[in-house]
Amino acid sequence: MSMFRAEMGEGEFKRFAELIHKEFGIKMPPTKKVLLQSRFQKRLRALGLQSYEEYCEYVFSEKGRAEERRHLIDVVTTNTTHFFREPKHWDIMNNIVLPEVWRRGIGNGQPLKMWSAGCSSGEEPYTLCMILSEFANRNKGFDYTVLATDISTEILQKAKRAIYSMEKADEIPMEMKKKYLLKSKNKPLIKIDASLRNKVRFQQLNFMENFKLQEMQDIIFCRNVVIYFDRDTQVVLFNKFCNNLKQGGYLFIGHSESLSGMRLPLKQVAPTVFQRL
Repeated sequence: MSMFRAEMGEGEFKRFAELIHKEFGIKMPPTKKVLLQSRFQKRLRALGLQSYEEYCEYVFSEKGRAEERRHLIDVVTTNTTHFFREPKHWDIMNNIVLPEVWRRGIGNGQPLKMWSAGCSSGEEPYTLCMILSEFANRNKGFDYTVLATDISTEILQKAKRAIYSMEKADEIPMEMKKKYLLKSKNKPLIKIDASLRNKVRFQQLNFMENFKLQEMQDIIFCRNVVIYFDRDTQVVLFNKFCNNLKQGGYLFIGHSESLSGMRLPLKQVAPTVFQRL
């Protein structure tokens, strides 16, 4: 095994931090230096490099730009999520948002369009599918599609596989477990049923790009993602979301996030839930 220099120099850290902010929008203050060192160790070993200086030169080389950037984003992003995260949002979906859009005729004839932005390993989009499928069971004719995006191609592959440890299912209501989960016969694993998997389209997307989705969305979930961005980047990103959200559509953000002080074409309808004007 290659031995490498244990500490990243200030010059290398500054170059990495500027790159990560510019390319991925993620703020990387000096307090994150030790964390970055730790996460980069895996890449140094994989590449057989002996110092962070060597890795820095490689990342900024022509070959590194072509081959290493996708690994870099997998290393620096945080993918913490679980099924039915932030339960109040599911109550708001069931009691306010879905009945309101159904009254407007959305989902009848033309499927409701929902976007899970920053979908990580897939727990959020599959939770959305469970909620929407249950609503469809109660409202004949209702249909939906879910777009799930993330910057990390590695985490998207995991989401597409839709296989999780048994303990991941603890937060899923029992009646939904019976309907939508398949248990492995030999291992403590579950798999999301095909009836839900077929409703989700996964796509790689970098929020820093000037993206425009193929279709305007009725509901956008972007929760616990922008907390890693600075304020200016957040404002730009939320404006992009508004440009991809239908008038009257809904935006859900994380309970630790805020739009306070931002000039956006949105009105608040519940804590961390907003409607497009």
